[in-house]
Amino acid sequence: MKIAMCLEPEVSPKWHYALQMGVTEAVAISDAGIALWDMGTLARYKKLYTDFGFQVSTFEGWLDLNDIKTGGPLAALQTGRFIQTIRNFAAQGIEVYCYNWMANIGWKRTQVDAVTRGGALTTIYDHRVSEASPEAKLPPEVRAVDLWSTLERFLDQVLPICEAEGVKLAMHPDDPPLERIFDVERIMGSMEAFERLLALSPSPSNGITMCQGNFAAMNADVPAAIRQLGRDGRIHFAHFRDIEGDAYHIEERFHDDGKTDMRASMQAYHDIGFAGAIRPDHAPVMYGEENTKPGYQGLGRIFAVGYMKGLIEGMTPTSNP
Repeated sequence: MKIAMCLEPEVSPKWHYALQMGVTEAVAISDAGIALWDMGTLARYKKLYTDFGFQVSTFEGWLDLNDIKTGGPLAALQTGRFIQTIRNFAAQGIEVYCYNWMANIGWKRTQVDAVTRGGALTTIYDHRVSEASPEAKLPPEVRAVDLWSTLERFLDQVLPICEAEGVKLAMHPDDPPLERIFDVERIMGSMEAFERLLALSPSPSNGITMCQGNFAAMNADVPAAIRQLGRDGRIHFAHFRDIEGDAYHIEERFHDDGKTDMRASMQAYHDIGFAGAIRPDHAPVMYGEENTKPGYQGLGRIFAVGYMKGLIEGMTPTSNP
C-alpha cells in the first residue's frame, strides 16, 4: 500500500509537509466543476503535482455527476464527459477515480467546532439536529430505488470503457451512512449495499473506497469489512479515519482515539494484498490552526501519517487472510 496525502491543486504548506514526511504519493482532490474531460486541463493539473515531486495515481472529486445520479437533464452530457475523462486518465497514467452516489447533498455535519482531546476542534453529525430541520419533513425528492437504477445504468455505460482503459472506479460510502438526509434518500450506507454494488458487475474496475470512518459508523467490524470486501482485490483506495458513535451520532476523532482497531485494520490491508493509495482522512483542527476547512487542516493529518507509518512498521509480515 502507498501512504498518500490528499492535496488540492494549489501549492500550499501541506504540499511541503507531505514531501518532508516522505509521502510522495498525492491524491488529487478538488470540488466538482473542473473540465478534466479536456486533456490539456487534466495534463496541466497533473503536471502541477509531478513537477513538485509527487506521483499521482488517484483522483477524488473534480467531476459533477449529480444529474447522472438523479436522472436529470444533464445526465447524458455528464456521462459523455465522464467517459472522456476516463480515457484521459488512462493516457495520463491515472489508475483510480474515487466517486460517490450521494445525490444533491454531500457529506453532512451538524457541528464543526466540537471540542475533543486537548481542546482540538472536531466535527459532529447529530441526526436529531438534522431531523429538526424543515427539509426533513418534506417527501423524498430522490428515492433509493431510482438511485440504484441510475447507478446500474451508469456502471453499464462506463465500466467497459474503464476496464478497457485500465482505470478503476472506487465507490465512497454515504457520509453519514443513513438511508435518508432531509428529503434525499441514500443507498451506499451498509455492508449489504456494498456487496450489492460489487454484484452489479464482476469487472475489476468496479470497486470500493474503504472509508473506515463511514464503515465504523455503519457499526461494521472494520478489519473484517476490509477482508470481506477486499477478498478479490476490489478495494482500490482507502481513507484512514476513525470516529466514536454510529451513523445517527458521529464524532470524528484523532486517528488513535476512536472505536476502531486501527492496527488490525492496517494488518487487514496488508493481508489482502492491498496495493493502492491510503490517505489520512478527517482529523481534528489543532492548536494554532484556523478552523476554515474542518477536517482538512494540516497538523492532525501530519500526526496521522506518523501513526500510520508506525502501524505499518509493526505489521506481521507473514500473516495470511
